[in-house]
Amino acid sequence: MQATVRNASSAAELDDEAMEFANAVFDLARSGDFEALNVLLGNGLTPNLRNHRGDSLLMLAAYHGHLETVRVLLQHRADPDLRNANGQTPVAGAAFKGDLPMIKLLLAYGADIEGASPDGRTALMIAAMFDRTAIVQYLVGRGANLDATDTSGVGAADAAQRMGASNALALLQELKST
Repeated sequence: MQATVRNASSAAELDDEAMEFANAVFDLARSGDFEALNVLLGNGLTPNLRNHRGDSLLMLAAYHGHLETVRVLLQHRADPDLRNANGQTPVAGAAFKGDLPMIKLLLAYGADIEGASPDGRTALMIAAMFDRTAIVQYLVGRGANLDATDTSGVGAADAAQRMGASNALALLQELKST
């Protein structure tokens, strides 16, 4: 009986240690410590590790604007389209944050430019909503669908108009007319 209790206790400690390690790894992604992550990835850490909210290391690094960390993760074959539990992609997160260099990097590694969330919202729609004209211009130039709509039938121009994003709206109208 005592051996069984001891083994159960060891398993619980291992679980706590594993959780502590995982939390530390996610903190590395959030803080942008690409050197430490590179060592861990080189030693076999899966690049697509996800936390309890479904956020991957790549999603966290991209959302927090850590370009070199994202590059390291992508070089270790992190999936640039891996969605979190809300169905959001790293490209959509970068569009929300207004991070054009991040979007360029993710697309260079094969991220889906459309990559719509479950409600059908694309990175272009998100960029338009927040008046991120440089991102709108770039995404359209790379082939983002100007006519895409979310599940409510709202497109990028509609989203820009609803949010009062006048510069993005004017740009989208101009792009659509050419």
